[in-house]
Parts: sequence; structure tokens; C-alpha cells
Amino acid sequence: MDIPKPIPGLVIRYSYLWHWEYLKGRDEGQKDRPCAIIAGYRKDESGNLRVVVLPITHTAPSALMPALEIPKKVKQMLKLDNDRSWVILTEWNEFNWPGPDVRRLPNKGNDSIAYGVLPPDLFYEIAQAFKTSVIAKRAKPVPRS
Repeated sequence: MDIPKPIPGLVIRYSYLWHWEYLKGRDEGQKDRPCAIIAGYRKDESGNLRVVVLPITHTAPSALMPALEIPKKVKQMLKLDNDRSWVILTEWNEFNWPGPDVRRLPNKGNDSIAYGVLPPDLFYEIAQAFKTSVIAKRAKPVPRS
């Protein structure tokens, strides 16, 4: 399987564990979904790379859930479906790259785990909005292995 470098803005297929699932004691997400890598950093002396991803969902966010809609043109570029989708800014998964929960793209065999990279202006907007949510303590981490 082609494992690309986990650059910020890369959209990968990942078994995302929602915060509510984590609170129930689950350790595996119920569904593989596109997720946007928002950051990566070295955590320890052994060089393990930790990656932070935000989930992408078809479920429209409530007024209390900050999210950014992905423009139709960007969804087409990433070869995602035509349904409306949002990047959720109120929680994130953090894991060692590449980790056991990274998945192959559907119908692509072993080709890749990545849909593509978000345009820089959209990534910047997402990163700034996520940072605002974290600073305001409206975002919750879900640590993964």
C-alpha cells in the first residue's frame, strides 16, 4: 500500500473514533471516513510521528458544533461523493503515523490511503477555525494508538 507523508492538508481514509464513542470505552471507529490531517509532530526520542486528524462527515453540524463545509469543487478534486460534507472542528483523533486505523481508499485496491490535498486557502481556514475551537476549549481530543 502506498503510504504518503502525513503533510498538513492531506485527506486520508481513516477509522475515526468519535469522542462520544471514546467516552463509551470503544477503541475502534464504527466507520471509515475521510479525515483531514491538521498537524503532525514528534512525540518521543524514538521518532514516532503523531498525527492530528479532523473528521469529515455528511451530517450537517448543529449551531453548537463549529464546522466548515467543503466546497463542491474541492470534493470533486478529491474524488469524494457529491453529497454535502463538513470538516468538524470540535474534536480530533491523534495517533502514531501511519497506525492500524488508516485504511485503503474504497475500490482502489492497494493504491493509496489518500484522496489528495486540500487547497492551501481552505486548509488555512480550517486550521485557523480549529485553533480557535481549541483555544476556546470547544474541541476535545481522542488519543489513539
